[in-house]
Amino acid sequence: MKTLKLAAVLAATALLAACSQAGGGGGKGAGNVDGARITAANANGEWLTAGRTYDEQRHSPLDKINAGNVGQLGLAWMHEFDTDRGQEATPVMVDGVLYTTTAWSKVYAFDAKTGALKWSYDPKVEGKKGFDACCDVVNRGVAVWKGRVYVGALDGRLIALDAATGKEAWSVQTTDTGRPYTITGAPRVVKDKVLIGNGGGEYGVRGYLSAYDSATGKLVWRFYTTPNPKGLPDNAASDKIMKEKGAATWFGEGWKDSGGGGTVWDSMAYDPDLDILYAGVGNGSPWNHVKRSDGKGDNLFLSSILALKPDTGEYVWHYQTTPGESWDYTATQHIILADLKLNGQDRKVLMQAPKNGFFYVLDRANGQLISAKPYVPITWASGVDPATGRPIENPGVRYENAPSLQIPAPFGAHNWHPMAFNPKEGLVYIPAQVVPFAYTPDKNYSFRLGAWNVGTDFLANALPSDKAQIAAVKAMVKGELIAWDPVAQKARFTIQHPYFWNAGVLSTAGGLIFQGAAEGEFAAYSASDGKKLWSYKTDNGVIAAPMTYELDGEQYVAQMVGYGGAGALSAPTFLPDRPRLPGRLMVFKIGGTATAPAYVRPEQVALDLTGVTSTGDAKHGFALFHQNCQVCHGPNAGGAFLPNLRQSQMLLSADSWKSVLIDGALAERGMASFSRFINAKDAEDLRAYVLSEARAAQAPAAASAKGGATPKS
Repeated sequence: MKTLKLAAVLAATALLAACSQAGGGGGKGAGNVDGARITAANANGEWLTAGRTYDEQRHSPLDKINAGNVGQLGLAWMHEFDTDRGQEATPVMVDGVLYTTTAWSKVYAFDAKTGALKWSYDPKVEGKKGFDACCDVVNRGVAVWKGRVYVGALDGRLIALDAATGKEAWSVQTTDTGRPYTITGAPRVVKDKVLIGNGGGEYGVRGYLSAYDSATGKLVWRFYTTPNPKGLPDNAASDKIMKEKGAATWFGEGWKDSGGGGTVWDSMAYDPDLDILYAGVGNGSPWNHVKRSDGKGDNLFLSSILALKPDTGEYVWHYQTTPGESWDYTATQHIILADLKLNGQDRKVLMQAPKNGFFYVLDRANGQLISAKPYVPITWASGVDPATGRPIENPGVRYENAPSLQIPAPFGAHNWHPMAFNPKEGLVYIPAQVVPFAYTPDKNYSFRLGAWNVGTDFLANALPSDKAQIAAVKAMVKGELIAWDPVAQKARFTIQHPYFWNAGVLSTAGGLIFQGAAEGEFAAYSASDGKKLWSYKTDNGVIAAPMTYELDGEQYVAQMVGYGGAGALSAPTFLPDRPRLPGRLMVFKIGGTATAPAYVRPEQVALDLTGVTSTGDAKHGFALFHQNCQVCHGPNAGGAFLPNLRQSQMLLSADSWKSVLIDGALAERGMASFSRFINAKDAEDLRAYVLSEARAAQAPAAASAKGGATPKS
């Protein structure tokens, strides 16, 4: 009798264990994720990898939060972080633990129900490494696999942590520390291989994708996206295809110092049935095709989608979205895999909305183009040739000899902010934007390691001084959430935002789409018609994509909050005027009653410039600023996200200014010395220019204080 009872208990235990694993419950130990579990997550409430599943659809089957009750959504818990830079991570939830990252590549593990902090990890990236980060010191999240948490650090390390304790298991340097490489993307793990790329294309690096053994950190394979500058084999997975096809598409010498670019800095997806890994490839270095490759050749594999075998890195196929790219039109944007019925046939497709403004639908087995249509107004091309798959470029867009005003800008029609796909609605939700940019040939371009090497003169994008002209430029800039039908290749509806540079998207079976926005809002919309159903004032801009999960019968929605990234750094004029505020993780549920404390905003005190003078040449400083400083401090020194130079105490003294720009006094805060690129006289010229901008900014306030007319904003 006892034996029978024991057998019954054991059988019940085994059944519960099986159900638990199938539904995401447990396995052994913390972070017990593998390929089978990620595949099974298609039908449950887990969020086991960056895009939730291998297909990266960012669509959850959860429906306990739905159009009928989303108005009752409230804050369940929150955590405020110690960084006030951009927050771009999508959290991962495994067995009741929520893992996320913040700026500076820090990792956190929380109790997903209560918000209690389980552990945190700081890779202690040196502050001066921020100098090499084109687009803020951000991080887009972790991968969890078989008891470990993997993170790519800004300084190029790939780090494995114990999922239960946060203690470091191994760390490997994935990049050449003598070059300005960075890592901001989330790793993926496929078949016990941790996949990681890198960034740094603007600064002069050679791109590649690497696979490391998840247990040991040993390099398994590497695929280079540009040829070896010395014409030698790399003993890498890319050698064969580069010899057969890639190398012949490059010309001249301009790319050899810079490495050509082509960094794999974000998007990946995996099809277990086809056993194919897909990765997006970035822009050329320099951007300007004339400076990079004498204006000749497609420059494979820049701006391409690569299909590789995950075991070996073997090339399967590629599709190049922008041959001979010259505008920073990366193909590193979010890749989604789905099954669609097209012309009466079931097709396994890959979908991408890269920077260039076309929405691509490809056959993911062979890379064949199925369709490509513009999802926003664009000026650089009139369409994509269905026979060749090549864009049909408009005349004059390559700015070989003259400026060319184009849409999209380098920000892209869609940047890194993830899309989402709702299979029921058949819609892809694209966080899109319309931004113009004056591409202008840099006649004096020469390669400078560690500086911005783009081959286009940013001086052409300095803002006009006339307020009416500024307003006209602002009116051209738009942010949108587009519900795109990939079968019909047209928008079903579009949600307008007051600013560009808005957050990534989450889709749910509850008939909802969630998105944060630049103005400081997190909102839920109807997935079918875009009607706003709920919103929450975050009091800080949102750029990260949200996620959702279920615990103990309750559904939660989690959103990282914290503004930053390329848009906030380089185009502050077109974004809300707010100080840098600490990042937060905010988690919501039906009936949540928690309250987020109000942010404390620092008091803005105008600099007293009385008697402050400079011996520098402001006109030369103007040119130097837009060559060296604009991308971080905004056009016309108007950036407020990084220290507002018009308000900097360092302006008051030539010696203080020099101590930062030349001596590197603030290197550990991310402001490395510019002595490699400018001399002491140049530094004072820059100071003279910024002083002139500071005085111009104070003039309206002074006029108003004296009773004069207040200029229209």
